[in-house]
Amino acid sequence: MNRVPNIFASQLFLLPLCLFFSLITVFLSISPAFGGEITGPEVTIRNNELYVNTELSLDDKNIQDLRNGMKKEFHFFIDLYRVWGMWPDEFISGRQFIQKLQADPVKTEYVATSNDGAISTKKRFKSFESMLQWALSVENIYVANIHNLEPGVYYVRVTVESKIRQLPPVIGYFMIFVKETEFTIQKSSPSFTIGQAK
Repeated sequence: MNRVPNIFASQLFLLPLCLFFSLITVFLSISPAFGGEITGPEVTIRNNELYVNTELSLDDKNIQDLRNGMKKEFHFFIDLYRVWGMWPDEFISGRQFIQKLQADPVKTEYVATSNDGAISTKKRFKSFESMLQWALSVENIYVANIHNLEPGVYYVRVTVESKIRQLPPVIGYFMIFVKETEFTIQKSSPSFTIGQAK
Protein backbone atom coordinates (compact mmCIF):
# COMPACT_ATOMS: atom_id res chain seq x y z
CA MET A 1 0.00 0.00 0.00
CA ASN A 2 2.81 2.44 0.88
CA ARG A 3 4.97 1.43 -2.05
CA VAL A 4 3.40 3.68 -4.69
CA PRO A 5 3.66 6.93 -2.66
CA ASN A 6 7.31 6.11 -1.78
CA ILE A 7 8.22 5.63 -5.46
CA PHE A 8 6.44 8.87 -6.34
CA ALA A 9 8.29 10.71 -3.57
CA SER A 10 11.66 9.43 -4.78
CA GLN A 11 10.90 10.65 -8.30
CA LEU A 12 9.98 14.09 -6.94
CA PHE A 13 13.34 14.16 -5.18
CA LEU A 14 15.18 13.33 -8.41
CA LEU A 15 13.53 16.13 -10.43
CA PRO A 16 15.18 19.06 -8.57
CA LEU A 17 18.45 17.13 -8.57
CA CYS A 18 18.33 16.74 -12.38
CA LEU A 19 17.47 20.40 -12.82
CA PHE A 20 20.37 21.38 -10.55
CA PHE A 21 22.88 19.38 -12.60
CA SER A 22 21.41 20.80 -15.82
CA LEU A 23 21.99 24.34 -14.55
CA ILE A 24 25.55 23.47 -13.51
CA THR A 25 26.19 22.13 -17.03
CA VAL A 26 24.90 25.36 -18.58
CA PHE A 27 27.08 27.48 -16.30
CA LEU A 28 30.16 25.46 -17.16
CA SER A 29 29.43 25.57 -20.90
CA ILE A 30 29.25 29.38 -20.90
CA SER A 31 32.89 30.31 -20.67
CA PRO A 32 33.87 33.90 -19.87
CA ALA A 33 34.85 35.85 -22.96
CA PHE A 34 36.18 39.28 -23.61
CA GLY A 35 34.27 39.29 -26.88
CA GLY A 36 35.99 41.94 -28.90
CA GLU A 37 37.03 45.54 -29.16
CA ILE A 38 35.23 48.72 -30.17
CA THR A 39 36.97 51.04 -32.64
CA GLY A 40 36.06 54.71 -32.24
CA PRO A 41 33.49 56.06 -31.69
CA GLU A 42 34.20 58.97 -34.01
CA VAL A 43 31.84 61.94 -33.83
CA THR A 44 31.16 64.20 -36.82
CA ILE A 45 28.94 67.29 -36.91
CA ARG A 46 27.51 68.41 -40.26
CA ASN A 47 24.80 71.04 -40.69
CA ASN A 48 24.00 70.93 -36.96
CA GLU A 49 23.50 67.14 -37.11
CA LEU A 50 25.64 64.76 -35.06
CA TYR A 51 26.77 61.51 -36.71
CA VAL A 52 28.77 58.60 -35.29
CA ASN A 53 31.11 56.00 -36.83
CA THR A 54 32.18 52.93 -34.88
CA GLU A 55 33.13 49.30 -35.43
CA LEU A 56 33.23 46.05 -33.48
CA SER A 57 36.20 43.72 -33.92
CA LEU A 58 35.46 40.22 -32.62
CA ASP A 59 37.97 38.06 -30.79
CA ASP A 60 39.16 34.72 -32.17
CA LYS A 61 36.65 32.66 -30.19
CA ASN A 62 33.61 34.53 -31.51
CA ILE A 63 34.94 34.47 -35.06
CA GLN A 64 35.49 30.72 -34.84
CA ASP A 65 31.99 30.22 -33.40
CA LEU A 66 30.55 32.09 -36.39
CA ARG A 67 32.66 30.12 -38.88
CA ASN A 68 31.39 26.90 -37.32
CA GLY A 69 27.79 27.90 -37.99
CA MET A 70 26.75 29.31 -34.61
CA LYS A 71 24.24 32.18 -34.84
CA LYS A 72 25.30 35.43 -33.22
CA GLU A 73 23.22 38.43 -32.19
CA PHE A 74 24.86 41.76 -31.34
CA HIS A 75 23.02 44.72 -29.83
CA PHE A 76 24.60 48.12 -30.50
CA PHE A 77 23.63 51.08 -28.30
CA ILE A 78 24.89 54.49 -29.45
CA ASP A 79 24.08 57.08 -26.76
CA LEU A 80 24.78 60.80 -26.44
CA TYR A 81 25.49 62.12 -22.92
CA ARG A 82 25.98 65.57 -21.44
CA VAL A 83 28.73 65.90 -18.80
CA TRP A 84 27.77 67.31 -15.40
CA GLY A 85 30.47 68.08 -12.84
CA MET A 86 28.65 67.29 -9.59
CA TRP A 87 25.86 65.09 -10.99
CA PRO A 88 25.71 61.88 -13.02
CA ASP A 89 26.04 62.43 -16.75
CA GLU A 90 22.73 63.15 -18.48
CA PHE A 91 21.43 60.86 -21.22
CA ILE A 92 20.32 62.99 -24.18
CA SER A 93 19.58 60.74 -27.14
CA GLY A 94 20.36 57.27 -28.44
CA ARG A 95 20.04 54.72 -31.19
CA GLN A 96 19.88 50.94 -31.03
CA PHE A 97 20.72 48.33 -33.67
CA ILE A 98 20.41 44.56 -33.60
CA GLN A 99 22.78 42.73 -35.93
CA LYS A 100 22.22 38.99 -36.50
CA LEU A 101 24.89 36.93 -38.24
CA GLN A 102 24.96 33.35 -39.46
CA ALA A 103 27.42 31.41 -41.58
CA ASP A 104 26.73 28.02 -43.15
CA PRO A 105 30.14 26.30 -43.46
CA VAL A 106 28.70 23.50 -45.61
CA LYS A 107 26.91 25.66 -48.18
CA THR A 108 29.41 28.53 -47.71
CA GLU A 109 26.50 30.94 -47.28
CA TYR A 110 26.76 34.07 -45.17
CA VAL A 111 23.65 35.95 -44.04
CA ALA A 112 23.31 39.05 -41.86
CA THR A 113 20.26 40.99 -40.72
CA SER A 114 20.26 44.55 -39.39
CA ASN A 115 17.31 46.00 -37.49
CA ASP A 116 17.12 49.54 -36.07
CA GLY A 117 13.60 49.19 -34.71
CA ALA A 118 11.97 50.67 -37.82
CA ILE A 119 13.72 49.04 -40.77
CA SER A 120 15.01 45.48 -41.07
CA THR A 121 17.56 44.69 -43.77
CA LYS A 122 18.70 41.19 -44.69
CA LYS A 123 21.72 40.59 -46.91
CA ARG A 124 23.61 37.59 -48.29
CA PHE A 125 27.36 37.73 -48.81
CA LYS A 126 29.90 35.90 -50.89
CA SER A 127 32.53 35.89 -48.17
CA PHE A 128 32.71 35.67 -44.38
CA GLU A 129 34.82 38.82 -44.18
CA SER A 130 32.38 40.95 -46.18
CA MET A 131 29.55 39.85 -43.87
CA LEU A 132 31.54 40.93 -40.80
CA GLN A 133 32.46 44.25 -42.40
CA TRP A 134 28.84 45.08 -43.22
CA ALA A 135 27.26 43.90 -39.97
CA LEU A 136 29.83 45.12 -37.44
CA SER A 137 30.58 48.56 -38.92
CA VAL A 138 28.27 51.43 -38.01
CA GLU A 139 28.82 54.39 -40.33
CA ASN A 140 27.31 57.88 -40.40
CA ILE A 141 24.56 57.09 -37.90
CA TYR A 142 22.44 60.12 -37.06
CA VAL A 143 22.13 60.61 -33.30
CA ALA A 144 20.88 64.17 -32.63
CA ASN A 145 20.41 67.70 -33.94
CA ILE A 146 22.78 69.86 -31.87
CA HIS A 147 20.78 73.01 -32.68
CA ASN A 148 18.26 71.85 -30.04
CA LEU A 149 20.89 71.04 -27.39
CA GLU A 150 21.91 73.22 -24.46
CA PRO A 151 25.50 74.50 -24.52
CA GLY A 152 27.78 72.13 -22.65
CA VAL A 153 30.30 69.29 -22.83
CA TYR A 154 29.10 66.06 -24.42
CA TYR A 155 30.37 62.61 -25.42
CA VAL A 156 29.06 59.51 -27.21
CA ARG A 157 29.14 56.10 -25.56
CA VAL A 158 28.92 52.89 -27.60
CA THR A 159 27.83 49.71 -25.85
CA VAL A 160 27.78 46.30 -27.55
CA GLU A 161 26.07 43.25 -26.06
CA SER A 162 26.36 39.75 -27.48
CA LYS A 163 23.33 37.63 -26.67
CA ILE A 164 24.00 33.98 -25.81
CA ARG A 165 22.85 31.19 -28.07
CA GLN A 166 19.32 29.97 -27.50
CA LEU A 167 19.03 27.71 -24.48
CA PRO A 168 16.92 24.52 -24.25
CA PRO A 169 13.24 25.25 -23.37
CA VAL A 170 13.47 23.71 -19.89
CA ILE A 171 16.46 25.89 -19.00
CA GLY A 172 14.56 28.95 -20.25
CA TYR A 173 12.36 28.80 -17.16
CA PHE A 174 15.43 29.34 -15.01
CA MET A 175 16.86 32.32 -16.98
CA ILE A 176 16.90 34.29 -13.73
CA PHE A 177 19.95 32.21 -12.78
CA VAL A 178 21.65 32.26 -16.19
CA LYS A 179 23.35 35.20 -17.87
CA GLU A 180 21.60 36.41 -21.02
CA THR A 181 24.71 37.85 -22.64
CA GLU A 182 28.07 36.39 -23.63
CA PHE A 183 29.78 39.75 -23.20
CA THR A 184 29.12 43.46 -22.85
CA ILE A 185 31.73 46.06 -23.81
CA GLN A 186 31.66 49.86 -23.78
CA LYS A 187 33.73 52.69 -25.15
CA SER A 188 33.23 56.45 -25.07
CA SER A 189 34.35 59.12 -27.50
CA PRO A 190 36.51 62.05 -26.41
CA SER A 191 34.42 64.86 -24.91
CA PHE A 192 33.42 67.73 -27.20
CA THR A 193 31.80 71.11 -26.61
CA ILE A 194 28.54 72.33 -28.12
CA GLY A 195 27.93 76.05 -27.90
CA GLN A 196 29.64 77.85 -25.04
CA ALA A 197 29.90 75.50 -22.11
CA LYS A 198 29.16 76.99 -18.72
